[in-house]
Amino acid sequence: MAGYSARKDDHSRRLRRIEGQVRGLQRMVEDDKYCIDVLTQVSAATSALQSFALSLLEEHLAHCVAEAAREGGPEAQAKVKEASDAIARLVRS
Repeated sequence: MAGYSARKDDHSRRLRRIEGQVRGLQRMVEDDKYCIDVLTQVSAATSALQSFALSLLEEHLAHCVAEAAREGGPEAQAKVKEASDAIARLVRS
């Protein structure tokens, strides 16, 4: 079971809103909106995706990593490494 399963509906709603933001960006470009206005909306969509990613990461740490840590052994080390790698990817993006 994924760590985010309990909030799957919430996550789906958030992703649909982000999808709507991206569609709005496409319309703005098609309608030749002012560059700065488009960039402002890109920033909003980017922030929404980052917020979603952080929420998902928090749930992963609280569920998957914590459970593996309780069990210990190589699985725990692998989950911590996996989470660390995911954080590094988020920081770079």
